[in-house]
Amino acid sequence: MVICVVDGQGGKIGSVIIGKLKERLKEHVEIIALGTNSLATQNMMKARANKGASGENAIVTTLRKADIVIGTINILMANSMLGEFTPRMAQAVAESEAVKYILPVTQSNLVVIGMQALSIPQMIEVLVEEVIKGIERCAR
Repeated sequence: MVICVVDGQGGKIGSVIIGKLKERLKEHVEIIALGTNSLATQNMMKARANKGASGENAIVTTLRKADIVIGTINILMANSMLGEFTPRMAQAVAESEAVKYILPVTQSNLVVIGMQALSIPQMIEVLVEEVIKGIERCAR
């Protein structure tokens, strides 16, 4: 199973997600850090991702083989992350057949209705639990 964690800017949220998944997943799962820039990728690699790549082409190409894609809601929006997330990247996420686990965190002018008021660490805990449940369902 291939899990792609997509993040930009400093890669902090992606790093926390990767670290928690590595703690919890004992089975053979490949976690690929996909950063919009090299700093984001480097920080996610420090969290023990199996592989990492940076930039538009790396994200677009690698998402084709993903079973799971994880990121903030920004990865669904062209020109988000202060312009780091290109329309081509957003299209690749949208067109990927992978299951997408999305955190409702954004700096954009977007309001998600019905969202629980959770802190980012709480959202990451819920996300990790949902990813693990999804993997267990696939293993059956």
